[in-house]
Amino acid sequence: MLCLDTYALIEINNGNPKFASLLNEDVVITDLTMAEFYANMYRRYNEKTADYWHKRLSAFCKPVSRGILIKAIRFRIDNKQKRPSFFDCVGYTYAQEHNMRFATGDKELEGMDGVLFIK
Repeated sequence: MLCLDTYALIEINNGNPKFASLLNEDVVITDLTMAEFYANMYRRYNEKTADYWHKRLSAFCKPVSRGILIKAIRFRIDNKQKRPSFFDCVGYTYAQEHNMRFATGDKELEGMDGVLFIK
């Protein structure tokens, strides 16, 4: 099972074949990642495109508990030298807590345990 980050979702939208196949896997998208992706699509394109992706991906979305948010904050502070985004920290922590791999192309998480890094 994979937990997708916003980077992966953007690459799926862009038609990158390295990422498009991820939707053939069992995947989860945290609600926070979906919100960040929605904002990106809304800003970059328009409401119609953002709504399309929200509807298409909503079945994969899962809420994030306050406990995971707290652990994500700790993870971000403990790894401040790498400068991971808050959204990536939440997704990564969610994946770790649920025994999933975190799929990303963000260099800040490259080489970390449990990360499926796709360049």
